Amino acid sequence: MTYRHLPKHQHLLGIWLALGGLTLFGGIFTALWLDARLSPTGIAQLLLWLACLSTSVTICLSGLLLSRRLITPLRHLHVLLARLAANPDARDDFPLEGWLQGLTPDLERLREGWRNDRQRLETAHTDGARSAARIRRELEALLQILDIPLLLCDQHQRLVLFNHAAETLFEGCHGLGLGKRLDNLLTTRSLHDALQTLPDDGSPREAYVPFGERWLHCTLRRISATQRETLLILRDATDNWANDMTYRRQLGDLLPDLRRHSASLSSAASVLIHQGKKSSEADTHFHRRLDTVIEEESLALNKHLEQLGALLDEMRREGDRLVPVWSNDLFQSLNARLYSTPIHLVPIGIPAWLKADAPALLVLLERLLERLATHSCQATLEAEICLGNRRIYLDLIWVGDPVRQQELSTWCGMQIETLPLSPTIGDLLRHHDSDLWSLPDADRHHARLRLPLPAVEKVGAPETPRPPRPEFHDFGIAELPPPDTAVMQRPLRTLEIVAFDTETTGLALRRGDTIISLGACRIVNNRLLADDTFDQRIDPGRSIPPDSTAIHGLTDDDVEGAPPLNIALPRFRDYTGDAVLLAHNAAFDMLAIHPPGHSVEFDMPVIDTLLISRALDEGLDGHDLDTLVARFDLPSPPGARHTALGDARLTASLWLALLPRLEARGIVTLEELLTLQASAFDKEDASA
Repeated sequence: MTYRHLPKHQHLLGIWLALGGLTLFGGIFTALWLDARLSPTGIAQLLLWLACLSTSVTICLSGLLLSRRLITPLRHLHVLLARLAANPDARDDFPLEGWLQGLTPDLERLREGWRNDRQRLETAHTDGARSAARIRRELEALLQILDIPLLLCDQHQRLVLFNHAAETLFEGCHGLGLGKRLDNLLTTRSLHDALQTLPDDGSPREAYVPFGERWLHCTLRRISATQRETLLILRDATDNWANDMTYRRQLGDLLPDLRRHSASLSSAASVLIHQGKKSSEADTHFHRRLDTVIEEESLALNKHLEQLGALLDEMRREGDRLVPVWSNDLFQSLNARLYSTPIHLVPIGIPAWLKADAPALLVLLERLLERLATHSCQATLEAEICLGNRRIYLDLIWVGDPVRQQELSTWCGMQIETLPLSPTIGDLLRHHDSDLWSLPDADRHHARLRLPLPAVEKVGAPETPRPPRPEFHDFGIAELPPPDTAVMQRPLRTLEIVAFDTETTGLALRRGDTIISLGACRIVNNRLLADDTFDQRIDPGRSIPPDSTAIHGLTDDDVEGAPPLNIALPRFRDYTGDAVLLAHNAAFDMLAIHPPGHSVEFDMPVIDTLLISRALDEGLDGHDLDTLVARFDLPSPPGARHTALGDARLTASLWLALLPRLEARGIVTLEELLTLQASAFDKEDASA
């Protein structure tokens, strides 16, 4: 497909100089010939020379006038219209000059009319979508606080929604992302079969899915009245599965002993009954042996029954109600419950994790603090977490004497009516496999009430909540063409694109220079995802020249400890998946990610914004990234230029700005775009 453009400035200048030179030399030659033939003198000779050189002077002056009054203003108009098409809200810093200056009012009216129309459309869209925006905000808030991992995929198994909990569960896995296939994240036949046979009435199906070394319990539901989206509710069942298997094994070990002891007792009882019926005079020695057997088997049976009871208690304690709790959070919640009372708890010492039924433990501690406040006549008490061998000791501290054991026994019998079934304090202690005792401090001035609680194999304070991600869902993905549609025939707006850029030790990639930084971002459904990025520094195995550091700012210290290229490239390949690659001056970056001796292949189509810009605006000079960012007034955060991720984001923004201009020229599929791109490939390259 061929388009007419303004001729390049260099071409016009060359034509102008050629015509001016030819006419100048022709005029001089003609003047010399006539001067020799006619031999004029004085004014006649001057007029002869002026007449012969007038054509050359006229051409030079005409070219200069046309350049200043028409050609240059036309190029400014070209840039202005290209910017207006790509970014209607861009600043106007190319005012019309020369003979086109009279068009300025009409162009301003056109620009303002366009902007006003867009503003009215945006206002109407905002008014019409206000309710949807409110629902979206509520959905995003719910997704962020919900601690159950959720995934939502469309009928083609592309992810259209996930939440913070799912991001935490799949942390470090490049298979999680909007528009990515579910089978890139969870590859299992059982899940595939469950998805294929899932009923449309919303009935759930369950499956256990392996993920690395973990097992995930997955509940699937088809959402009715939609485009056959499927909701997946995930739960890490690894620990529960392991605990369940442990308890099953222990129960399996106990059952044979219980059956054996029960059979022995039954046999002994049958013999006693049989002997009693057979003769009234029992054999004393035989009866003595039976008594011994019965006593031994009874003791063994009681012992195994106690083990069974202890195992059942442990299973109850290890149930879902005992969860990890951060001690500072526990004390903060406890003070909130005590806000309306004069009692106040002051945490001291180092906080730690413990395992507890948090609601029940809060009520238990509240009752104990009330008893201690009455006992010590103090409203302010201290709380400290002490680390034991396999337990955590929660100590309540006051000034005074310890509580006597008899009084503690009375406290343990007190019922708590605010909890279901009104358990006693002792019941709650047994629920936590705990006890209660009081002891004096070493200073003999303070006393403690100690509760041992299950410990958690976890250290450090809870992680700081991550800032909300700009995107967790895009229901428009469900309207994209099926994944099996030939990528060359897919509309440009529906492509999944990974924009990437590299920073290297130098420009001589074929003579040893290599990558030191690789950055990428993703475009899905024509949206640049702000937080779906790849940013990796790479150890080049050689020093970074100062000339290269002057450009990208990276030094040897910055890449020290970074993975080598043979580790970073497979990670980047996993990140790209099946997406189309996008780069500015892609020939250089593609050569950088295909170094000699590496087998990682990037065989997907590649879009080059440098070639696209050159094909669209052949008559304009400058297609390097800096020029195009300024031409289209694209946002460029300070410090982002000449960083791999920053340049990748600028390239993605440039692509989104060029896309409407491509569509206006009828280029809507990837195949048409690559044809246009190839038409500019063999032409003189612009700096990049």
